[in-house]
Amino acid sequence: MKEHSKPIPQPMPWTKRFWEGCKKGELLIQKCKHCNKFIMYPKLFCPNCLSNDLEWVRSKGTGKVYSYSVVYSYAPTEFADDVPYIVAVIELDEGVHMMSNIIESKPEDVRCDLPVEVVFKETNQDFVLPKFKIIR
Repeated sequence: MKEHSKPIPQPMPWTKRFWEGCKKGELLIQKCKHCNKFIMYPKLFCPNCLSNDLEWVRSKGTGKVYSYSVVYSYAPTEFADDVPYIVAVIELDEGVHMMSNIIESKPEDVRCDLPVEVVFKETNQDFVLPKFKIIR
């Protein structure tokens, strides 16, 4: 079977700090200095008050499963060997949502509201992705 490289994110100038944090094992999110709201995914301005006075802060890296789906079939070719895999929306303790994968769990063990924590996984292209695992 031909080996396929999985696609990796293409960092933009405003997401660079996020990806640098992942490489260091830190889940960084933005916080608006004007209204104090946390922001995820990285943006150029606050979606709450439209201020561009944003700072990067370290997330606790913990949260809960907000929603999820299990891919059992018809995965893109690059992910075919991973089936089944879990795609989830994680609600971080800071109140923001982010999409990622839940790893190290069987699909039948996942449910909404389960506590999770971030883990960082290096890809085969020297890129580090934030994934989540269930806190036992």
